[in-house]
Amino acid sequence: MPNGLRRRDGLAHLHFITCSCYRRLPLFSSARAKNLFVKVLGEVRDRYGFALVGYVVMPNHIHLLIGEPAKGNPSTIIQVLKERVSRRLRHRPHKKMPSQQLRLPFQGSQDMLPPILAAPLLRL
Repeated sequence: MPNGLRRRDGLAHLHFITCSCYRRLPLFSSARAKNLFVKVLGEVRDRYGFALVGYVVMPNHIHLLIGEPAKGNPSTIIQVLKERVSRRLRHRPHKKMPSQQLRLPFQGSQDMLPPILAAPLLRL
């Protein structure tokens, strides 16, 4: 935080918060991403107990107008919100592999390992 600025939490004031996406990329341009953000915002609101007066989701940034939280502070709320949204936006479900493909192609003792796996690692 720049010198001379002070945070004033716990005074029962509203907090106007603006957050930009990574490198101002339009990460909220799809309806899926916007709906996901709104869903996570509701979960965080329920957990931290703050009043959500208003919000705007733009393609590359968000605006929030929130009240004082019952738990934590506005910085914690924004940190948790950004982490959860980021994780869920980056998560892509993996295809389930058949159980046969999960096994190693060889079974038995270490003597039977292919040469590349049996060789010691070289450190540079």
